[in-house]
Amino acid sequence: MPGKPSLPSPAPRKAVLVIDDHPIMREGLAQLINHEPDLCVSAHAENAAQAMAAIAHQRPDLVLADISLPGKSGLELIKDLQALDPELPVLVLSMHDESLYAERVLRAGGRGYIMKQEGGEKLMAAIRQVLAGKISVSEKLSARILEAFSGRRAQANVSPLERLTDREFEVFALIGQGKSSRQIAQQLHLSVKTVEVHRVHIKQKLSIQTATELMHFAVRWQESQAPG
Repeated sequence: MPGKPSLPSPAPRKAVLVIDDHPIMREGLAQLINHEPDLCVSAHAENAAQAMAAIAHQRPDLVLADISLPGKSGLELIKDLQALDPELPVLVLSMHDESLYAERVLRAGGRGYIMKQEGGEKLMAAIRQVLAGKISVSEKLSARILEAFSGRRAQANVSPLERLTDREFEVFALIGQGKSSRQIAQQLHLSVKTVEVHRVHIKQKLSIQTATELMHFAVRWQESQAPG
């Protein structure tokens, strides 16, 4: 008597590395992702150094990273990962508005950007889209990128902050956190002189005259980025 035909074994679940500096967020994301039949969290990390170590050991299929990390930022981490393994897709999950960060993420080599308030269903859709080799961004951002690509986006509509380089933008954000040039230099592994040069360029691009004005502007911007 012929035996029963064997059922095809289910496809292995895709492994996700979660990078976020908040333990509750990491645990919540792990629960959400592990509940999916085709996905699992293979490891998580709270900063760039832990992430690099986890990637070397775990070889995940996708990295899900926050942009705001202690020490090296998520943006710099994406650039490092691009140099290390250009095939490893990175999806950014952030509380920050996509208008300032998403295009920077894509330029750095990230494959998508989703805001934390979007919810679990949209996040799972974004993860699967990126795993399928596609870019995942909101419809609004997709239209904006196409406008920029076609040359229709007027320079007058570009925010002054968008004119900052990634490094200048990083310095600006740290100024908004109240950090001194020395503290910024230590955090970004730069010389104090280099940070001061960045400050000069930031003031020029934002049409700001003094260090005090720059500090007030950066602090107000940081406050506007706070969730809720």
